[in-house]
Amino acid sequence: MSLTASEVHELKKAPPVEGVLPVIHERWSPRSFAEREVSAKVLHKVFEAARWAASSYNEQPWRYLVGRRGDSTWQKIYDTLIDFNKKWAQTAPVLILGLARTHFSHNGAENRFALYDLGAASSYLTLEAAELGLKTHQMAGFDQEAARRTLTIPGEYAIGSVIVLGYQGEPAALGDAVLIEREIEPRKRKPLDEIVFSEWGKAAEI
Repeated sequence: MSLTASEVHELKKAPPVEGVLPVIHERWSPRSFAEREVSAKVLHKVFEAARWAASSYNEQPWRYLVGRRGDSTWQKIYDTLIDFNKKWAQTAPVLILGLARTHFSHNGAENRFALYDLGAASSYLTLEAAELGLKTHQMAGFDQEAARRTLTIPGEYAIGSVIVLGYQGEPAALGDAVLIEREIEPRKRKPLDEIVFSEWGKAAEI
């Protein structure tokens, strides 16, 4: 039985937990994206959320290259994707490449937490997107060296992930049985006692 986009969204939502922000349960990573355009006004809100993430020494090392379908930046990012990701990302209205400056601006020392801080900012971005009814999918399946070369990324910037951003599409639009199966399978997470310890290997009593 085929499922609609709205049915898949309900299936993918995390079970609500009292006191946890509802938007956290709404965020998940589809592969089917509608061709519907994302407005500049909406994009502004998404990046504004990322702007207010915490960072070491308030360095704010993150930078984002954003491409909208039809422009050269979108195409350059898309061309770096592995073939599997190209199959489903071709309809995405927005492609984003996250970067992190690897040295502090105040003293030139190495910033070992730059990618960590980029991840924090990107989490804010994805949650704001979810709050606005958008979907995101972060991926590592792309050629970093090709991205650095074609997008002329300076050497002092580390490359994070590519983020696909847009509105959820219908699962059937993926046109591939493997992709559709992944789109509709239930999400899984490890229980807290496997990830939160009071000492190494001992689950915290929370």
